[in-house]
Amino acid sequence: MTVLAFDLGASSGRLLVGALTDGCLVVKEVHRFDNTPVRVHDALHWDVLKLWHEMKVGLKKAVDGGWKPESIGIDTWAVDYGLLDRQGQLLGHPFHYRDQRTKAVMDNAFQTVSREDIFMETGIQFLEFNTLYQLISQQQSDPERLEQAKTLLMMPDLLRYFLTGETFAERTNASTTQCWSPKTETWSKSLFDAFDLPIRLMPPLLAPGDKAGTLTAAVTEETGMDPIPVIAVGEHDTASAVAAVPAKDTPFAYLSCGTWSLLGTEVETPVITEQSATWNFTNEAGVYGSYRLLKNIMGLWLLQESMRVWEREGKPFSFEKMNNEVAVVAPFRSLIDPDDPRFLKPANMVQAIQQYCADTNQPVPATQGEIVRTILESLALAYRRTLERTEQLVGNTFQGLHMVGGGIQNKVLCQMTANAIGRPVWAGPIEGTGIGNMLVQLIALGRIEDLQEARRIVARSETVTTYEPSKEADAWTIAYKRFLQLVD
Repeated sequence: MTVLAFDLGASSGRLLVGALTDGCLVVKEVHRFDNTPVRVHDALHWDVLKLWHEMKVGLKKAVDGGWKPESIGIDTWAVDYGLLDRQGQLLGHPFHYRDQRTKAVMDNAFQTVSREDIFMETGIQFLEFNTLYQLISQQQSDPERLEQAKTLLMMPDLLRYFLTGETFAERTNASTTQCWSPKTETWSKSLFDAFDLPIRLMPPLLAPGDKAGTLTAAVTEETGMDPIPVIAVGEHDTASAVAAVPAKDTPFAYLSCGTWSLLGTEVETPVITEQSATWNFTNEAGVYGSYRLLKNIMGLWLLQESMRVWEREGKPFSFEKMNNEVAVVAPFRSLIDPDDPRFLKPANMVQAIQQYCADTNQPVPATQGEIVRTILESLALAYRRTLERTEQLVGNTFQGLHMVGGGIQNKVLCQMTANAIGRPVWAGPIEGTGIGNMLVQLIALGRIEDLQEARRIVARSETVTTYEPSKEADAWTIAYKRFLQLVD
């Protein structure tokens, strides 16, 4: 039997088909497309109608390929949303989380509700683009549109609405908004009231595995797809990625590696403490009642944006060049804090990295190899700090780190991560988010018994590469001490 998974990240989307055969899951890419934001004047938006068009193209390709899926699921990035009017039409273009409209909004919000009270209510890491601050910004700058709106849908919910005509929110993605409370497992009325935000916009919630509707007649007519069910999966892509971690033992530590790096562990109940608040960890809902204690780290955005700079300058840098370029650069020459605010949305990432190094009295990286080595070593050291803090929060020591997602194709980063943490890194699967999406569908359809069986299937089906730490432990330990002095 087969299922379809739409997996949309911050830079690209794909439609995957998964076939469960003889206890193994075989995954094939049906369609891949760019997800490029659009700037209009000073605002940055998602091109959501282009994404919807590409999704329908993918469905047509699946039909033309002879696939007969039993269901569909969608996962995307978090925090961004669209608004529907009373006729169910989209009100404007959804904003991109890197848009400037939330600048300073978070800090100002603390004058109404303290940082401590917001964290104790939601357990969510403070990021200036969280949905809560996007809504406050919209209320301040465009209250008329909020008044016109009937329903707010997070991005996977919005795309699912295009497929089904049904308006629901999904638990894992709702939990990322900082508008949802793990205490009540629903939208936080106290925060909506405190900020005078319209809670009437928030739709009813579904859990991963719930049926969210079926393909509309319009979609089936246009694509040729049968009117199959759409299943609510772990619609926050990290929730799906964690579902696909092929861990043999629990608890385990994971790193979902892509544009963002998300490192943490699964827990039964949220860890909402003074220490987790101080370290700015987050507690996001996972599949089947679990929670994901983790921290967002800037991730390969640093490298992606640097490569874009070089592309504009006519000096493209390929991943194929990485091994050679990095190998000739002295290790630990310069380090950065990946989460420094200047790296969130700079006009020129290379210049931002160089300025950080100059401001911290380090050698300023000049060559491509120097910039890349600075990024990768700094990420690996940031992973070590987050892993150690995760262990302190849960009182457990992990034997190694599971890495999943497209970022594991960067073998240099995988090896550096093993070196930095001094433990094995188990890298795989690459398509972790899409696979986790499929697993929840298959459990919902009764084809897989539970999440434990699902993870055993992933272990049988996917290649996992082990990276053992090198013998350079002393050098990494010295570099780690330097790193902590920079960031703490």
